Amino acid sequence: MIRYALHCDRNHDFESWFQSSSAYDSQVKRKLVTCPICGSARINKAIMAPRIVGKKGRGPATPPPEPVAATTPEATLSGPTSLMMAQEKELRTKLKELRDHIVKNADNVGERFANEARAMHYGDKEHRPIYGEASPDEAKSLIDEGIEVSPLPTLPEDRN
Repeated sequence: MIRYALHCDRNHDFESWFQSSSAYDSQVKRKLVTCPICGSARINKAIMAPRIVGKKGRGPATPPPEPVAATTPEATLSGPTSLMMAQEKELRTKLKELRDHIVKNADNVGERFANEARAMHYGDKEHRPIYGEASPDEAKSLIDEGIEVSPLPTLPEDRN
């Protein structure tokens, strides 16, 4: 993992971790890296001092630099900076919309899901949109039989 000190075109400084330098380059090129303060996708690496390790890898010879605190008016007005990128927020919103649509327009058959899906697949029951519960083994069996199933998206706030 690599930690980069970054800044946006509006001179906001922040840090982010990347799996490799090529991962950073790829994400910046696809505009996946955005400023947590203003949302700008025009990001550049800031000048960084290298972290030098002492003899035999016993730790850093010098302490790591302190993170730069944002002192812009936008930063002080907006409160704590969210670590979630704008794309992740958008994806979560879309997943929630998808789940809400399914719950609104399909029948919840609960633990009978596997049996109901099989009955519809084999023509014993009329086809209709359903959702419910199935164990991983039940879901695998349905898929092995050629019955299309997908899990409903679950978001972190659903677990609270």
